[in-house]
Amino acid sequence: MAKEVNLTEELKKNFGFDTFKGNQEAIIRNLLAGKDTFVLMPTGGGKSLCYQLPSLILDGTAIVISPLIALMKNQVDAMRNFSAEDGVAHFINSSLNKAAIDQVKADILSGKTKLLYVAPESLTKEENIDFLRQVNVSFYAVDEAHCISEWGHDFRPEYRRIRPIINEIGVRPVIALTATATPKVQHDIQKNLGMSDASVFKSSFNRPNLYYEVRPKTANIDKDIIKYIKSQEGKSGIIYCLSRKKVEELAELLQVNGIRALPYHAGMDSTTRTQNQDAFLLEKIDVIVATIAFGMGIDKPDVRYVIHYDIPKSLEGYYQETGRAGRDGGEGQCITFYINKDLQKLEKFMQGKPIAEQEIGKQLLLETAAYAESSLCRRKILLHYFGEEYEEDNCGNCDNCLNPKKQVEAKDQLCAVLETIIALKEKFKAEYVIDVLLGKETNQVLSYHHEDLEVFGSGQGEDDRTWNAVIRQALIAGYIDKDIENYGLLKVTKAGHAFLKNPVSFKIVKDVDFEDIEEEVPMKGGASCAVDPELYSILKDLRKKIAKRLELPPYVIFQDPSLEAMATTYPITLEELQNIPGVGAGKAKRYGEEFVKVIKAHVEENEIERPEDLRVRTVANKSKLKVSIIQAIDRKIALDELAESKGLEFGELLDEIEAIVYSGTKINIDYFLREIMDDEHIDDIFEYFKESESDSLEDAIEEFGMESNEEEIRLVRIKFLSEMGN
Repeated sequence: MAKEVNLTEELKKNFGFDTFKGNQEAIIRNLLAGKDTFVLMPTGGGKSLCYQLPSLILDGTAIVISPLIALMKNQVDAMRNFSAEDGVAHFINSSLNKAAIDQVKADILSGKTKLLYVAPESLTKEENIDFLRQVNVSFYAVDEAHCISEWGHDFRPEYRRIRPIINEIGVRPVIALTATATPKVQHDIQKNLGMSDASVFKSSFNRPNLYYEVRPKTANIDKDIIKYIKSQEGKSGIIYCLSRKKVEELAELLQVNGIRALPYHAGMDSTTRTQNQDAFLLEKIDVIVATIAFGMGIDKPDVRYVIHYDIPKSLEGYYQETGRAGRDGGEGQCITFYINKDLQKLEKFMQGKPIAEQEIGKQLLLETAAYAESSLCRRKILLHYFGEEYEEDNCGNCDNCLNPKKQVEAKDQLCAVLETIIALKEKFKAEYVIDVLLGKETNQVLSYHHEDLEVFGSGQGEDDRTWNAVIRQALIAGYIDKDIENYGLLKVTKAGHAFLKNPVSFKIVKDVDFEDIEEEVPMKGGASCAVDPELYSILKDLRKKIAKRLELPPYVIFQDPSLEAMATTYPITLEELQNIPGVGAGKAKRYGEEFVKVIKAHVEENEIERPEDLRVRTVANKSKLKVSIIQAIDRKIALDELAESKGLEFGELLDEIEAIVYSGTKINIDYFLREIMDDEHIDDIFEYFKESESDSLEDAIEEFGMESNEEEIRLVRIKFLSEMGN
């Protein structure tokens, strides 16, 4: 198909590089020979070149199907920089007007255009299919091909229609490329694109220059992040958040604290979004705070850190996002903040989706939790997830390898797990296997009569964290296998059966209990900002004394995170006290005097230098929304209508109202409560909070069981805090 070409010369002439990276040359030769090609290459490995160079060598126009408009613009600009001819690369998508599209079509028909980028949505339009039938297509490239699979982290239904459309336009060779794909996703892509016979080129997923760390997500997270960024002066970084609202808030908080940062998410108008992206690429700012909409194909080689404010929904998403760090081979720090509550939130968001989709989503979340909570080498876990074995015992570049935990012998525990999986006929998932080991008489266990099995309750000597660790590490060691297509059922492998016959030493590292860490944080203060333990306990005593005097639970006065913050930044005036999270003007005025007096005395007595520079400034104009909520409640507007008018989920509105009452403002929501609940029920919950040691929602839900839902309890807690504390 292709004339014999000197590829190294073509590479030098068109792109100015002297040598190919990794598999690039073999991939390009395969495509030039007219063969279907499947490329699995981690971010930063040079995927785009695998179709850009052949498009310049072959006759005709290559069609690149790509999911993101920002990515297309980026790549087209890059191609035009390499070529004297502007028409060499074009894109067709919804951002172009009719005149621009006509210009693109003219360039293609005249033979100038070697590369045409289209979004899958544009490809399916009838007029585009009719036009492309007239074009001499050299080959098709499907970029970000994981979008085809619902097991991929970015599933797009339109991607499923690519093959039929290729057949309509005219069959030519196909190259599919992705930076992340588990064996399951790879199989899905090939099946869907009708390229089961394609040559597969798989590069290693190991990025030795990236450092992986998971930190517990505590009340101090914003301060931790600000402190970290300030220690990385002048370096570029990306912070990923799950919600647009969090992106906006965090970007604003960073700006207020003197950090050059901008937000980026799909809800912004495209001009602002592009300007913010360019400001980051051109280094006018250091940090971009983004949802996952940012960064696919953004070719900034020197991103030095990627922070995950929220854990992603899947390990593929995590790998792809962390992969944007250190693409030049230099240092790349990947720091993730994790708390199990975030995953529960994500699981809640899935309710209402089709059951199959919920099951897939749940499996992916479990893999993410396993990664975050494990004390094993993070590289080993990631590479195993992508079907690659990592032979080293210690990678020397992740938190678990740099601070290894003690290994414990678990030969007997592994035997118990294998025997239980076999007794359950390999038809159940990890959680169920653990329920049986622990002898839990759940409805499901009883319905299958598994309480009669000999293995039932055989694992009561250990807790579920230990059993989770045994199962995860047995998966990595190859003793058991997880049938992903069947919702993650556990099977015993050949090696597992051999182990049962002749058990050998099997050592495990116990998982980290992030919930425990969260509890301890006030005293240790993590590595980030040292809470002063002596002052913290003085403040707790003072809070207790005031609570006793006013006959209130202590949390009504100030919550723990507020006390931690006071014991970290030492506010000594009421004005400074108002900068503490959870302390507004109302609270400062009502209870602040005694607290600042005690803090001032402690600072003077111990000659403490107050960390002026680390006084995290809070954002003042968050109050616009809060003021309008207070005014609406004064006008007795129903809260569900209020949420809708502000574009908030009902839960998000309650977050805002809670922040209002916790910081000392009195509001009255009786008009709404009485509409949705009877008085007796309101009184029961109110009394509960009066007598309770804590304002924990989980404890209250447990107390009231099926009688109340979470929203009702939160609403009465708001009434209680407002009336008793403000």
